[in-house]
Amino acid sequence: MRIKAHKPTNIVPDSFLGSGVVQKGKSFLDTFEETLSVLEQHMGIPYYAERGFILYHGSCTDLLESLSCSTPLVDLVITSPPYNIGKEYEKCLEINEYIDWCTSWMRMIYEVSKAQSTFWLNLGYLEVPDDGLCVPIPYLLWNKSPFYMIQELVWNYGAGVQTKKRLCPRNEKWLFYVKDRHNYTFHLDEIRDKNVMYPNQKKNGKLRNNPNGKNPSDVWAIPKVTSGSNRCSRERVEHPAQFPLAVVERLVKVSSNPNEVVLDPFSGSSTTGIAAHAFGRVFVGIEVEKKYCDLSITRFEKYLKYRSDRDQNKTIFDE
Repeated sequence: MRIKAHKPTNIVPDSFLGSGVVQKGKSFLDTFEETLSVLEQHMGIPYYAERGFILYHGSCTDLLESLSCSTPLVDLVITSPPYNIGKEYEKCLEINEYIDWCTSWMRMIYEVSKAQSTFWLNLGYLEVPDDGLCVPIPYLLWNKSPFYMIQELVWNYGAGVQTKKRLCPRNEKWLFYVKDRHNYTFHLDEIRDKNVMYPNQKKNGKLRNNPNGKNPSDVWAIPKVTSGSNRCSRERVEHPAQFPLAVVERLVKVSSNPNEVVLDPFSGSSTTGIAAHAFGRVFVGIEVEKKYCDLSITRFEKYLKYRSDRDQNKTIFDE
C-alpha cells in the first residue's frame, strides 16, 4: 500500500512566519521568566536565553540531575538521543552501558516533568555484536523508562541508504510516553490532515466525512532532511542527525498547549526549539557540543529575523 506523504505548508508551518505566534500579554513572558529563574537557580546561567528560547551547553545528565530537586516544570519532552552507531558527535558505548545510560537520563526526565507531561522519544537502529546487524533500539529501551508507553509511531521517511543483502531501511520509531496514562494532553484535531476528508461513519445509510479531517494514524510519511549536491533540503543545517520540522510540528501541537515548557535534552540543531517557539511554547534545550549550541543560536536568530520580515514574503531559508 502506498502511503501518502504529509506535506507541511512551504516546508515549515505557516505560523513560523506569522505574527503573534508567541502568545502576547504576560502569559508567555511569565512562563519564560519563571522557567528561567528556576533553571538558573538549579542549573546555573544558560549559554543563551532570549525570547522564550533557553539553551544550556553541557551534559544532560549533569544538568538534569541538578534540576531534579526542583518542582517539576516540563510539560513536554521531544528528543532523539545518540544512537551509539559511531557518528561524529557520538561516543560509542558497550550495549549494556548504552542501555544503562539511557535509563539514567530517562529517569531524570521523568523527575523534572509535570504530572500530565508527555515524552516523545525518537530511536533508530544499531548493531548488537553477535546478535543482530540492524536491531531496533526501541526493543532494547521501551520499558526502561518510568513513563507509561501509549504507542509506537512509525516515521516513514521514504528514501535513504541503498542495500544489496537486506531490505532498504526507510523508517525510524517514535515512542509515545506519558506520566499519567489517565490524564495527559492530546489534541488530535490539531494534527488532523484537513486536506483529506475520509468516510468515517454512516448516516441514514450514506457515508459522510469527518469535517475535521483525517486522523494521521501511527505511520507518518514525512521526508528526511536531505543533504548533498542538488538534493539538499531547504531547512538543512550542518548537523549529522537533523530531523524535519514537519515531524516536530505535529508533536508540539498534539502534546502541549501554548505557554507550556518543551524540553529537548539532546538539542542538536534545535529543531525542537524552533517548532516549540513557533507555536508559542517556551523551549529549554541542552546540548553537549558547543558548535551545535552556536549553530542553534544562529538558526533561531535567523528564524526571528525572517519572521519579522514576513511582509517582504521571505522564508527562514532564503538568503
